[in-house]
Amino acid sequence: MVAVVRDDPETDPVTIMRNAITEANKKLVETAAADADLAGMGTTLVACTVKGSYLYTANIGDSRLYIANNKLRQITRDHSLVEEMVRIGEIRPEDAKNHPDRNIITRAIGITKEADVDFFDTRLNENDIILLCSDGLTTMVEDEKIFEIIQSSRDVVEMTEGLVRQANTNGGKDNIGVVLIEVKTDEVDRSC
Repeated sequence: MVAVVRDDPETDPVTIMRNAITEANKKLVETAAADADLAGMGTTLVACTVKGSYLYTANIGDSRLYIANNKLRQITRDHSLVEEMVRIGEIRPEDAKNHPDRNIITRAIGITKEADVDFFDTRLNENDIILLCSDGLTTMVEDEKIFEIIQSSRDVVEMTEGLVRQANTNGGKDNIGVVLIEVKTDEVDRSC
């Protein structure tokens, strides 16, 4: 998908991400259709890019993007059965983490011909830390502990290692994907 992004003549970050995700979805659907053993396969996705002082984010499924600075703020919304139950008031947010259906996702890439992706744009601040992660982190480590590890670490390498270590210490029941991006003060373009 790198080539799709690199070769896209568009300049709008959301359009570029949408085009790449559409292509990835198409390839997954075709691959699953060609091999009965792969029927029903799909994946979640969280992706982002920075243009000027804005972060553009795409998500589908329950992989998340957070921004940490003075607090930890979840930018994406989970596409899961339990999150939908929280939104409509059927269960309390504090009950969602241990709900027996917490791993049932309502959207994914590769399941249908059209990927239903959410996009978010967020103004960045100096010294923000961007965290992209899979549910292997967020189901094993509470948001408060994620923020504590980010705040107490010297750099993004230590943050990453600390988050993965904590998820594994807490049981490590799923793949743990963690990407951290440190926004440098001279990289945030205030003219946008």
